[in-house]
Amino acid sequence: MSTGQDAPTAESTRMDVPEGRYGKPRAAKPTHWRRLVFVVIALLVSGGIAYVAYTNFGSAPIEGERVLFEEKPGDAMEITINVTRDDVNRPGVCVVRVRDKTGAESGRKEVLIQPGSKNSRVTTTIKSIGKPVTADIFGCSYDVPRYLSRP
Repeated sequence: MSTGQDAPTAESTRMDVPEGRYGKPRAAKPTHWRRLVFVVIALLVSGGIAYVAYTNFGSAPIEGERVLFEEKPGDAMEITINVTRDDVNRPGVCVVRVRDKTGAESGRKEVLIQPGSKNSRVTTTIKSIGKPVTADIFGCSYDVPRYLSRP
């Protein structure tokens, strides 16, 4: 049943307010200090991430690389490593280890790297508590323990 009147539309139900009574509506504009604070925070966070990445993933001052390893009789393994360092006047230490067939560490040894050339080659034998299947370098450092540096 129709009454002859059209249904109200969104335009016809909107009430227009007098323009001079409430002032002109403000345009939403971001303030400059909010942008500046956001940029400063973003730069600080980015700088922190870059610093952590550089200290953790940058080149190490002393590094070791496995050249070869060979099984020896009596549950032992011989490993040859190349050590590269930036300070040739300081002694270093490299920790080498052997692993059994499960991947567990079965022997470990600290090797003193004497001061000398930038690149050094060292060969050592590591005893294992079981049959070793591989040998590798755990890491190298300039922090030489006292018991290794005594004559």
